[in-house]
Amino acid sequence: MRNLRLTVAYDGTDFSGWQVQPGRTTVQGALALAIGRLTGENVLPQGSGRTDAGVHALAQVVSFETESCIPEANWLRALNAILPVAIRVLEAAEVDLEFHARKSARAKTYRYRIHRAAICPPFLARYVWHYPYPLDEVAMLAAAGVVVGEHDFSSFAAVDPERVERMAGETKADAANLETSQANNHRTTNVRRVFSSDWKREDEELIYTVRGNGFLHNMVRNLAGTFVLIGKGTVSLDDFRRILGARERTAAGPTAPASGLYLVNVEY
Repeated sequence: MRNLRLTVAYDGTDFSGWQVQPGRTTVQGALALAIGRLTGENVLPQGSGRTDAGVHALAQVVSFETESCIPEANWLRALNAILPVAIRVLEAAEVDLEFHARKSARAKTYRYRIHRAAICPPFLARYVWHYPYPLDEVAMLAAAGVVVGEHDFSSFAAVDPERVERMAGETKADAANLETSQANNHRTTNVRRVFSSDWKREDEELIYTVRGNGFLHNMVRNLAGTFVLIGKGTVSLDDFRRILGARERTAAGPTAPASGLYLVNVEY
């Protein structure tokens, strides 16, 4: 038995997210079909996290076990010949059997792009949130720093009990929390540690980059949506601190569109 690790990039626009769903086209499903065609095995590749419908990835990490003897170098060429063009395998390597794309992860970086020009080029529309209206970008930057550190991010978690139970985006640190939760009547935790969080202007784009030990379902998009309210002046910095402390999804802003979100990097 071999354990393979893939680094995969994809345009999530036309997929119903990462995770296999009956009757829907997903990234995990496409990879499973491609691997099955090559090996004849029924394999379900595991990703570092479950990106939602419309969310993109620059470097999603995937692992799966196989009895196939296909050389490492051939996996790259063979999978890319089968997969839809919106999914590309960038790297393929054999790793220790103990490695797991999700459980072994120690940190992830996400990026959210907002296009600020009056007109969004049609070739960018699928990959950004077009928001041409006035924003106080300095206030948004100040708010981004508030989430650095360890916090309960319940105010920015999707109201979806099933997904919370599965702890979307779980890393090694999250796995330890999950074990503790299971020992305490199966309760889960929405506490995460954010290592860095900031906004940066690049030409016509305002880009949010956040790195942490794990992320809840819709957490980055809910943060982005609330930061925009701060930029509009609807929510103050003190309001934002209260929202974070409230631990209630209804206290925070709307969920930003999926088109602007990217999984950028996974660390092990």
